Amino acid sequence: MRTTTSEFEVDDAGLARVREPRDDLVLERIDGPDTFGCETGPFDQYQRTLAVEDLGQGRHRVSETTEWSLAIPIWAVLFNPLAKRMLRREAAPDPVGPDAPERSSPWWAPPARLDARAAQILSRLCGLSLLAGYLGTVLTQTITYSADQFGASKTAQGTALAAVRVGVLLSVVLLTMADKRGRQKLLVVCAIAGSIASGATALAPNLLVLGGTQTLSRGFSGALALLITVVAVEEMPSGGRAYATSVLAMTAALGAGVAVILLPIADMGPSAWRVLYVVPILTIPLFLKMSRRIPESRRFRRPHGKASLAGHRGRLFLLAASAWFALLFFAPNTQFQNDFLRDEHGFSAVQISLFTLLTNTPGGIGIVIGGHLADTRGRRLVGAVGTIGGAILLGLRFLVSGPWLWIFSIAGTMVAAATVPALAVYGPELFPTSLRGKANGIISVAGVAGSAVGLMLAGRMADHYGRLGPGLAILALGPLVVAALVIFFYPETAHMELETLNPEDATATAMLPPLS
Repeated sequence: MRTTTSEFEVDDAGLARVREPRDDLVLERIDGPDTFGCETGPFDQYQRTLAVEDLGQGRHRVSETTEWSLAIPIWAVLFNPLAKRMLRREAAPDPVGPDAPERSSPWWAPPARLDARAAQILSRLCGLSLLAGYLGTVLTQTITYSADQFGASKTAQGTALAAVRVGVLLSVVLLTMADKRGRQKLLVVCAIAGSIASGATALAPNLLVLGGTQTLSRGFSGALALLITVVAVEEMPSGGRAYATSVLAMTAALGAGVAVILLPIADMGPSAWRVLYVVPILTIPLFLKMSRRIPESRRFRRPHGKASLAGHRGRLFLLAASAWFALLFFAPNTQFQNDFLRDEHGFSAVQISLFTLLTNTPGGIGIVIGGHLADTRGRRLVGAVGTIGGAILLGLRFLVSGPWLWIFSIAGTMVAAATVPALAVYGPELFPTSLRGKANGIISVAGVAGSAVGLMLAGRMADHYGRLGPGLAILALGPLVVAALVIFFYPETAHMELETLNPEDATATAMLPPLS
């Protein structure tokens, strides 16, 4: 329990405003004279009390004490200072009433207020997203070193990276099971099995076995990442779904960053890259505990309509085509970055790590801004602008060198990152509960198919041109197709309840009380 105190002087009107329940990060209720509790908000415990001293002539000295504890496990250390600053005030709040300004949440919080349950679930999902981000990145970071030990060409690397994506079929099976048996159990299975398969990769004697173990790991980690997003969308309020997607993307990027930070280990010897695959094994107890504390999704537990893909083919084709064209470029852009830096610019492992961290970290700014704008201004504009700008800037970086390599990488990453919360949220939003996992699994298959084609084309064009740049610049045309689909065919889903977007669920829950 933390305590925040404030002292200030106010007039009669200011005192009346201080005695009104707060309506910002927390919606207060009146518990007694000058005592307020939490009606709803991301707090495990909360109480605000006032001590008022009359100074005469319509002036008052107010001592405000707030005792609170955030319902944000794991990440509270990051948010406690922000919450403390918001709860402490040095003057009376703005006037309330018809002419008062609209309620505004802090910049670091979602536009829609979270309750304690939603905050706890999102926090733990972000923890699992760390693991999913690491498992989905470690192969990308180490493939150039394992290929060296196995004597594999760039074409062989591209083929291996493409073949590993067959694991998405396992993801579809797991996600279909989640639609029938629930999300929580599959979160546990995917987290543990993905880590074990990663550990098995450390023992691979050749590129073929490495590809096999990583196919399994990618299957489980891919399902884990999609399930995390599905649960978040099913638990968040309508005005906070893109925000949730943005913070999940940031923690996944943090997990990927851990793999980048550990990359210099790969330079310590021909087999040193194997150490990076052992790391997830060491974290199994932590992530097992974390996943078990995530309750079953409320929307899955509630009665929901049965639906078939036949009634959702239009949406499925639209999102699948978008995933195919997007990853046609973004997959090789990511997978071959280390080769590009190492072979064409002479970067060492340490330099690659520094470049990746310094150019990707600003992407967090794009994710935060994109998530906020997607929830407040709408998904389509953010998604289209970010996709076009990101593709152009990231495509150009493969054709330049020196400072421009850094400038285009940073700018492209920031702009492209804004599309993550704006577009990734569509998959869970546009399908009913009984199809949400399966449909998103199929969309991921389309994305993997696009990435496989992109990887093979990039590898072949790299061998043909003698360098990666020209081929990757050509593949940047893929995201431009995505932008056109977003502009002309995507619906706007901001501020709409999932039951409004999916009438099957609305019919099944029509006689039930609202989610709470």
